[in-house]
Amino acid sequence: MDWSLIAQYIAKEWQAISTLEIVAVAFSVAEVLLSYRNNVLLYPSGIIACSLSIWLMGRAGLYAEAILSLYYLVMSFYGWYKWVQRNKKAAQLPISACTPGDWRIVAGICVVSFVLLFFTLKTFTDSSVPYMDAFVSATAWAGMWLLARRKVENWILLNISNIVAIPLLFYKHLPLMALLTAFLFTVAVLGYFRWKRIMKEEAMREDELRTLSLPANTGLKPGQRSAAAERP
Repeated sequence: MDWSLIAQYIAKEWQAISTLEIVAVAFSVAEVLLSYRNNVLLYPSGIIACSLSIWLMGRAGLYAEAILSLYYLVMSFYGWYKWVQRNKKAAQLPISACTPGDWRIVAGICVVSFVLLFFTLKTFTDSSVPYMDAFVSATAWAGMWLLARRKVENWILLNISNIVAIPLLFYKHLPLMALLTAFLFTVAVLGYFRWKRIMKEEAMREDELRTLSLPANTGLKPGQRSAAAERP
């Protein structure tokens, strides 16, 4: 293995990266780290990253990637709205697990988007990897929909996309992006287990609140015993 050639290749790739690309990647990393921390600022970070990516991909002629970034942008606004919406039970939308209905929608997103993307790439572009490219985008779309609804399984879908994207990026001579995706894969694994723990803690708090509100539901004041309980 010639390490000098590898070093020259990495240096050449780095020199080709613009400041705008670095900023876009930095905000993308920030978005994932904030998702891991369960922080609402993940959405403004994602909005900035997606906006920059749309311009970068369009300038490079990667129109399918630009459309995917536009989808991420729309879902970031949608997720931000869902996150901060208020209701009587909680200050923010709680983390939850997917229902059977959610999984049906996820399957629909994956299948429909894969078919449409594959057809578009195969028919209207010179893509050499239409299957993998369409699969990565389709599963990422489904993962973003789950993230916007604060479903813990969003990390699974995003990492299915990531694990296919890593070799795809290496194949396309984008080693830095491949390494970034590998990093995001690791963060997403940690994020999944963190969200699982938060979901469990939120469920325990809800159980405690229901227990504390039990006397009011039975028509008794806190500390008051029923007549049946006072009989010898």
